[in-house]
Amino acid sequence: MILEHEIPNGSKLYFGKSAKIKRNIENIASEILDKNGFDEIVTPAFSYHQHLSIADEKELIRVNDTKNNALSLRADSTIDAVRIIHKRLGRNTEHKKWFYIQPVFKYPTTEQYQVGVEFMDEKKLSLVANISIDIFNRLEIKPLFQISNIKIPELLVEMFEELSLDDFRHINIEKFLNLKVDWLEKLVYLQHVEQIDELLEIAPESINKELLKMKELCSEISYEKMVLAPMYYAKMLYYDEVFFRVIDKNEVYARGGRYEDSGVTSVGFAIYTDALCETLSK
Repeated sequence: MILEHEIPNGSKLYFGKSAKIKRNIENIASEILDKNGFDEIVTPAFSYHQHLSIADEKELIRVNDTKNNALSLRADSTIDAVRIIHKRLGRNTEHKKWFYIQPVFKYPTTEQYQVGVEFMDEKKLSLVANISIDIFNRLEIKPLFQISNIKIPELLVEMFEELSLDDFRHINIEKFLNLKVDWLEKLVYLQHVEQIDELLEIAPESINKELLKMKELCSEISYEKMVLAPMYYAKMLYYDEVFFRVIDKNEVYARGGRYEDSGVTSVGFAIYTDALCETLSK
């Protein structure tokens, strides 16, 4: 029996104090983004192309339009926003900096509110990473800023037939260490940018190339709680190299990176409003 006041599991209800906190997060983010030249966009809740930006299509909430074409509720905003701006608005605007404040929906009834930022035709990840830090500073919280590079796990899987991407998804440290490779062991324990130079002297050139990208990002960010995680593998479908997570204990407050769609390289991030609301309301 479903009671009249019940809400579906995974959906959100904000009222009173929690609603005020949520609105404050969104107001601070929009104010900072506006000052940095970002315009706002609100994308449709329904999409024909969500399967292109979601790693697991089982997460999609599917429906059909009046002509029986398959579509789904918005489960991710990034690719839809980029394609709408390029393909639909491209003749009316040349603006490259956009943000959105809206929820995404995943099967069966999960809602997740986000503040999303996309800087299109831009490769410099630090430009948006520093904006995310500005937002957290204004919210007066100091989470951990973790930098990773999705290319490193992919290269290691090519180098060592014993490894698979699942080993990186589950952070199988014992399996990495059992390979008895000196530079790989140092890579496993790499946490701080000061350690990179020592590793550059012994690691393969292809790995060094990706480590230097991480080092460059570190040099362009001013934040005291920063750590490297080269063995972490992201589950996002479209990030293709350096990316970051903003975390506190087991909570992920934000995730961002560099990605490519239809030949266009862009950078962006998403702040997960619900996790922030829970922390700030305590």
